[in-house]
Order: sequence, then structure tokens, then C-alpha cells
Amino acid sequence: MGIFKKIGNALKKTREAIARRIDSLLSHGELDDDFYDELTDILISCDIGVRTSMDIVDNLRVRARKNKLRNADDVKKELKEILKEEFSSLEQLDIKYPAIITIIGVNGVGKTTTIGKLAKYFKNEKKEVTLVAGDTFRAAASNQLNEWAERTKTRIIKHAEGADAAAVVYDGISSAKAKKTDVLLVDTAGRLHTKTNLMEELKKIDKVINREYPEANKYNFIVLDATTGQNALNQINAFNEFVKLDGIILTKLDGTAKGGVVVAIEKDYHLPVVFVGVGETADDLEKFDSEEFIENLF
Repeated sequence: MGIFKKIGNALKKTREAIARRIDSLLSHGELDDDFYDELTDILISCDIGVRTSMDIVDNLRVRARKNKLRNADDVKKELKEILKEEFSSLEQLDIKYPAIITIIGVNGVGKTTTIGKLAKYFKNEKKEVTLVAGDTFRAAASNQLNEWAERTKTRIIKHAEGADAAAVVYDGISSAKAKKTDVLLVDTAGRLHTKTNLMEELKKIDKVINREYPEANKYNFIVLDATTGQNALNQINAFNEFVKLDGIILTKLDGTAKGGVVVAIEKDYHLPVVFVGVGETADDLEKFDSEEFIENLF
């Protein structure tokens, strides 16, 4: 299945939630104040966000009057143009090698599975990959990552449960430098901002990476569950206080009608969505492309 089709399938629920309601809305009347109010509600319901939805609709209102828009296709086309302009101001992240990618996020968003999919992605790109089992807090976390290492035929560095996560990262860096690894993928324990000790652990890991491998290209990617909608924005806020976030990996895009949260993330935080999860298999992780996303949004 092609990338475009995978993204299209993943956004099916979101697309249906928006497009069907826009079509219905336009079939019953003109582009009046009631139309724009209802359109704002539709965009908000897909988690594009209140402020962002209002800005988009205000922009559409001006263009509709200027360009004399009348039918659903014209309205959707203009909406896509508005969104493309929003995303055009955000530079897409281009991963450079050697790369150390630290994966962070709250419990249950699928960090370890995402790391396994990332390993497969980079190996498909002909890169040498090493996994670092930095989640020493959760029981059996390293075992789960080890299963992914076996499935993707990837080296893994791990210590015993309860070990110092920063020490595991230190060993991972030593191995990566010795083996000239292209990509070091670092798993970390799921944590909430209220778990101060775990948040401080993230800062310690960051410090070890900066000290031990300054010549590497360092990235902190937060994994967000698309089904949580606007709550994902709160998670960005919480983690940004402790480590500098460089990008976002959005999981479970195929399981929600709230895919519009990508627009809110871009508008509010100017953080690039780097990868999106579009299914359950190891190959169901795609590099995010804003134009493909918008074309499939409605």
C-alpha cells in the first residue's frame, strides 16, 4: 500500500467527520453567519482547537466573500489552501546522522512500540540502528523492547530493571560510537509532569547525551496519542518545561476522528510532527507530510 493511501486510510474517521458535515451544512443554505458558526463548531469537534478554528473560519469568511464561494467543493478547497499556508511557515525536520533520538511521553501512548517501528523505518532507509532500553522503571519494559529488537534484527543495550537510566544511555552511546551507529533510539519511562523524579531523570539523560556525544545530532521526540485530542497539547506543555522538544510522533491516527489536533499543535507550538502511526504493523509508521495530511483531512 502506498504512503498516500496509508495516510488517507488513517484519516478516514477525521475526514468523514468534517467533510460529511460540511456537505450537509452547505446543502441547507448560504454562507451566512450561521454557516460560519456551525463550521467553527465542526472544526473544534475534530480537535483543531477553539482559537485555531476561529482564525481559520475568519480567514475563510474573507476569502469566500472575495472569491464568491458557493458550493462545498469550493469551500473545502479554500480551507485546504488556508491550512497549507499555515503549515508552510513551519520548517519540516530533516534528521541528520549520526542521530540520537530520545523518545518521551506519558504512560500508554505507545512509546516502546513506536521505537520498534522507528527501528524498522530507519533500517529500511539502510541505516545502522541501536536501541537503548532506558525505561528501567516499568516492569518488563526492556523485555518488550528486546522483542522489537529481535523482530527488526536490531542491536539493543539494556541493564537490569531498576538500573540508572542515564547509565544505560551512557553505555548505548559508547556502543554507538564504537560501532559507528547511524541512529541511537533511546526508550524512556512513561511519566507525568507530577512525577518530579522521573522528569529530573529526563534532564539527566539529556545531560549525559550532550556531554558524551556532542558531535551527534540530538532529537527529543514526544509521542502523543491522537485519540486524546486537545489533551495532547497539555502534555507538550508539561514536557517542554524539562527538556527541549524537537518534534512529535503522533500515534493511533487511524483510530480517531480527532486528527485535526495536528493543526492545533502546529499553530500553538510550531513543533513539527515528524512521524505518524497509521496502523498496527511494524511498517505502519510514516514520515509526516503536511500536504498529504491536508489533502486527506476533508
